[in-house]
Amino acid sequence: MTERDMSIGQLVSQATADVQSLVKSQIELTKLEVSTSVKEAAAGSGLLVGAGTLAFLGFIFLLITAAEGMIAAGLSAWLSFLIVALVLIVVAAILGFVGKKRFEKVKGPERSIKALEATKSSLSHLTGE
Repeated sequence: MTERDMSIGQLVSQATADVQSLVKSQIELTKLEVSTSVKEAAAGSGLLVGAGTLAFLGFIFLLITAAEGMIAAGLSAWLSFLIVALVLIVVAAILGFVGKKRFEKVKGPERSIKALEATKSSLSHLTGE
């Protein structure tokens, strides 16, 4: 049956089915894009947690060792621990900066938004709104 032979009801039914299919496809695209962004955010979070844990454990040992080494070299205990603590803060700031950069890579569903806007524009032209 060609489009000329179809009744208005059949044409409306076909158009409705086409719009439903289009909307379903756009929803699937949105899910895929959001899933990708969530995975990127999870990777960034995992890196930050891992970096924080390793920094905490490793630097505890380094703090004590470094401070004891400076004490043995002749510095007072308070100054030795202060120097080591400042080094720890600098390292933590660097890790935080790298983690923040990783989060900046997380994006929203840009293609889906554009596709939905195009669909909305197309439908508004058809309905005259």
